[in-house]
Amino acid sequence: MSIYQHFRKEEHPFIDQVLSWKEDVEKTYRYRLTDFLDPREQQIVESIIGPNHEDLQVVSFGGDETTERKRIIIAPFYEEITDDMFQITLKQANYNDKFISLSHRDVMGAFLSLGITRDKLGDIFVRDGTLQIIMAQEISPYVQTNLVTVKNAHISLENKPFTALMNPDKNWIETEKTVSSLRLDVVLKEIYQLSRREANNFIQRKHVKVNFKLVDQGSFTLLEGDLLSVRGKGRSKLLEVNGRTRKNKIRIKASILK
Repeated sequence: MSIYQHFRKEEHPFIDQVLSWKEDVEKTYRYRLTDFLDPREQQIVESIIGPNHEDLQVVSFGGDETTERKRIIIAPFYEEITDDMFQITLKQANYNDKFISLSHRDVMGAFLSLGITRDKLGDIFVRDGTLQIIMAQEISPYVQTNLVTVKNAHISLENKPFTALMNPDKNWIETEKTVSSLRLDVVLKEIYQLSRREANNFIQRKHVKVNFKLVDQGSFTLLEGDLLSVRGKGRSKLLEVNGRTRKNKIRIKASILK
C-alpha cells in the first residue's frame, strides 16, 4: 500500500521531503530541524513518522503550546530535546494604537517585503499597541536591523522571553452536522450557516483557504482533519466524518473558532 494514497496529490512533494528528512536521520543518527510548518504540515510529519516509531521521535515547538506554526525536530529516540534546539526567538515592538491601526496582515507584509520566506516566520500577534513576531534565530539580526516600519508605524524590535508571549483568546466550539457530500461549498454552507450561493461566492472571490492554501473550486473534496478559513467569517475544522444517516447524509463533527 502506497503512503501517497492517504494524501492529496498537491501534498506529495512535501511527503517526499518528510521521507527525505526521515531517511537522513536514520542514516546519520543526527537530529533534523525543519523550518516553521503550518498545522497541516505538522500533521503530515506526525502521520508519516508517528509517535509509535521505534527508532525516531518527532517533537515540535513554536513558542508555547498555543502557537500554530512550529518548527519540528526529527531525532533518534534517545536524543534529549530542549527548547533552545529549535533556534527560534521572540521579537516585540510597541506602537501608538490611538493613531495607527495595525493588523496581522500588515506585519506579515512588512516582514515578507524584506525578502525573507514565510517558512522562517512563526506566529504573529498584534494587540493593544504591541506586536510580537516569532522567527528563526538565523534571520533575527537582519530583521531587527531592517524591519523599522509597519504600515505607518515606526517600530523598534527587541528580544523578549517566550514567557512574555501574548496568547490569543481561542474558543473552539464543536458542533455536529449532516451534509449531502464533503464538497467544500456544501460543508461551508453548514458550518458557517450560509446559503449555498453565499458559500460559492466566498469561494469564487478567493476568500477561502483549506489548510492555509487558497481553494477556488466549490467541488473540492474535504478530508477529515482539514482546517478551513473564510475571510470575514473566521476559522473552522472538519474534525470527524462519522458515517451516514438513514437518508444517506454524511455525519460530520466540526469546530468553529469564536
